[in-house]
Amino acid sequence: MAAPADWQHFQCHRQFQYNLPVVAEYRLPLSLKRYVRICRAVVFAGLMLIGCTAIKPANAAELAECREMLIRGDYESCIHASHEAISKNRYGETWPLVKAQAEFAIGQFDASLMTIANGLNRYSWSIRLRWIARDAALRSGREELADALLTEIRTLIKQFPWRYTDAEEIVILGLIDDLDGRDAREILDERFEKAKLRSRTSREPWLAIGQLALNKNDAALAADNFKAALVVFPDDPDFTSGLARAVASSDRQAAMAGIAAALTANPKHIPSLLFQLDGLIDAEDYDAAIALVDRVHLIDAQQPEAWALRAAIAHLTNDLRGEVAFRDKALARWTGNPRVDHLIGRKLSQHYRFREGAAYQRRALTLKPDFAPAQRQLAEDLLRLGEETEGWKLAQTAYDADSYNVATYNLLELHDEIGRFTTLQDDSFTLRMQADESQLYGVEVLELLHRAKQTLGAKYGLQLNDRITVEVFPNEDDFAVRTFGMPAVSGYLGVCFGRVITANSPASRRENPSNWQAVLWHEFCHVVTLELTHNRIPRWLSEGISVYEELQQNPAWGQRMDPRYREHILSDGLTPLGQLSSAFMRPESGWHLQFAYFESALAVDFLVKHFGQDALRAVLGDLNSGLPINVALDRRCATLPELESRFEAFAKKQAESLAPDVEWDKPNLEELIAGDGDSLAAWVTDHPRNFIGLMALVARQLADDKWKDAEPTLQQLIHIYPAYIGGDNAYERLAGIYQKLDRPADERRVLEQFTLISDDTVPANLRLLELQTAASDWTALEQTARRLFAIDPLLRQSHSALAVVGEKLDRPALASRALSRLLLLDPDDPADIHYRLAQTLYSQGQLDEAKRQTLMALEEAPRFRDAHRLLLKIVRESSPGQAVPARHNTSRSQ
Repeated sequence: MAAPADWQHFQCHRQFQYNLPVVAEYRLPLSLKRYVRICRAVVFAGLMLIGCTAIKPANAAELAECREMLIRGDYESCIHASHEAISKNRYGETWPLVKAQAEFAIGQFDASLMTIANGLNRYSWSIRLRWIARDAALRSGREELADALLTEIRTLIKQFPWRYTDAEEIVILGLIDDLDGRDAREILDERFEKAKLRSRTSREPWLAIGQLALNKNDAALAADNFKAALVVFPDDPDFTSGLARAVASSDRQAAMAGIAAALTANPKHIPSLLFQLDGLIDAEDYDAAIALVDRVHLIDAQQPEAWALRAAIAHLTNDLRGEVAFRDKALARWTGNPRVDHLIGRKLSQHYRFREGAAYQRRALTLKPDFAPAQRQLAEDLLRLGEETEGWKLAQTAYDADSYNVATYNLLELHDEIGRFTTLQDDSFTLRMQADESQLYGVEVLELLHRAKQTLGAKYGLQLNDRITVEVFPNEDDFAVRTFGMPAVSGYLGVCFGRVITANSPASRRENPSNWQAVLWHEFCHVVTLELTHNRIPRWLSEGISVYEELQQNPAWGQRMDPRYREHILSDGLTPLGQLSSAFMRPESGWHLQFAYFESALAVDFLVKHFGQDALRAVLGDLNSGLPINVALDRRCATLPELESRFEAFAKKQAESLAPDVEWDKPNLEELIAGDGDSLAAWVTDHPRNFIGLMALVARQLADDKWKDAEPTLQQLIHIYPAYIGGDNAYERLAGIYQKLDRPADERRVLEQFTLISDDTVPANLRLLELQTAASDWTALEQTARRLFAIDPLLRQSHSALAVVGEKLDRPALASRALSRLLLLDPDDPADIHYRLAQTLYSQGQLDEAKRQTLMALEEAPRFRDAHRLLLKIVRESSPGQAVPARHNTSRSQ
């Protein structure tokens, strides 16, 4: 069969030019026999040469210096130095290899191929030169040439396997194995680790291991590998950048620091620049992102990933013509490159444009049907769109092709777990929960979702006809896999993709509880805003509206101004509105991320108070039409500079008005505490409204067990700042004093004040249950039990209290529901619960179920006299006119 024209040009014309005429048939340049004979002669001659004139040390030093230029991004100097060495007939395939790599790095693919063609004149056996030539051929759109080069490499390896045993060559064998679909574990063990052992000074095995781990979403292996590599190759930008990418999902600050270090070592390091570009797009800082695209193209004018991300920016800014044009540029040289459409689609999906993202993944799969990254991303997109049948099927296909990939494996493990969930469904919602949890509070979840749909739909003018899927996960890692594709992503309570909501259940939040009702209200508000805008809403506005609507629904939900927020705002810590989305992507700490939510809600409050709810709805409508947020705000509210100035003034006024009775000056606590015991108390006497001084004084009083002294201090703190509910709040500490002093009425009064303004406190509500039960205040007990239920419905105490309320107030339906749920929570005395449930069912005329519960009570406690009596009553009423034999069993005490 005749060879592809590209291959003929490459093999036969030593100064490669793409458009030269065909001059030779495609065949290996030498027969096997002749090739071996000549190789032996070359080896013999080489040995004689070494024996006569050893390679000068200067040659090795020059080569090391040239490699360092390549690593540090001095590509032009590297090209010049290697060209000089080649011109002087310096021996070694590394010279043309380094020159070709430097040319490749700046997008000079024709020059790179020419360098390799000339190099193969002298090093015809080199698979390293052919491998870089294959990459250059692909990047320049010569796919037939790339295939021919790969065939040549395979043939050489097959004919002369004994020749290719250097570390770099073993790495190429592993890369070919990966192309052939060999198991990644085998490639790591039998190729890359072997190569690493072969040469401790070669970078290639470390790079290959790290890149394979990143490709397979094995962040832990990638991070360990790159950390170890940096011990051997300190400050190497490839390894520093690789480590940054490995830890990006778990430690964004460390990742950014690593990228900065890589760019310090090599300012032209394109992988690091692309990482920064990706982050700028996520932060919606599009102007800076475009500038960075331009910077990348100053290095490599045809860099396809940069053009792909530029196309994504165009889509996100509603520049449809630009989107097409930039995608065309990304594909200009290599039209069959599936990574371009995959990258554009992945970036759109990260901005919740799942339908558009899925369309791009389908484009990528049209170019390369077995392209695994696009298969995985499309599966995730479809699952987030609620198209589960096709999504799970595609995930299985991706797994069958690559069982090592951590993300795909986790996704299919999750599929099995979700299959064990219970589904509750009506016309509006599909709710999936763990079986016991669905019985404990599934009905209440659906009731809350329907209230949110009615309330928020009416407020924002949304008629929602499609069914919304809600999945509640008792395992935080399962939630993370469903939401982010990988486990061990903490800090999120719930996420909304549009028509799919995922949430952590209270079971996963026992140590740090939150109010599940507030979480679901927040997430359903995202459904409304995402639907109204077709997912075109910026992060800050979407989060701001959701937190704002939490507060509108229940003043105890959401976030409120506190002393630290106040200080941050008055210290010019606000992020300008035009950059507010970036605060979610690049927070300095978890606290700064929470402040981003608070500031966003404050911004929405500002917009509503100054321009009205109708203006906010109009902004959402403009976003739906494709207008950028700044244009929409300009049309409906004011120009961005004016809004930023007015919002800053509004926020500072809100901060200054926090607790107007409080004096916020900071005393020199170190000096006051270091003095005699009365210094701090005397200072507070002179400054009775100083919050910081009062907090320091009460901390000392409680540490010294001076409860009587602490009581008025805590009362003063509540008086001057009644809305403070931080972890060191005065309410809980004052209630603790009253408990120690055996003053239950005062303790109850303080705790009731506190629980009305705090939505996630478990200990205070548990103590209130005890106090209200002792006082036989059944109405108050029900309110407290429902508050506790909204925080953690897996606690027995809330159900037990509601059962008592139902029994005491003759509300058997309430009692029977609570008792039924108690049985799911492993009660201490199941016989008593079964018996009480039987009584409530009997009172409602449900004789068959009452009989069953009575028998279950007797199964637990066979001599339970009251249960026997109840059973006799049930049997008599179930079978009137039928004699029931007398029983002579003795009484049973529980």
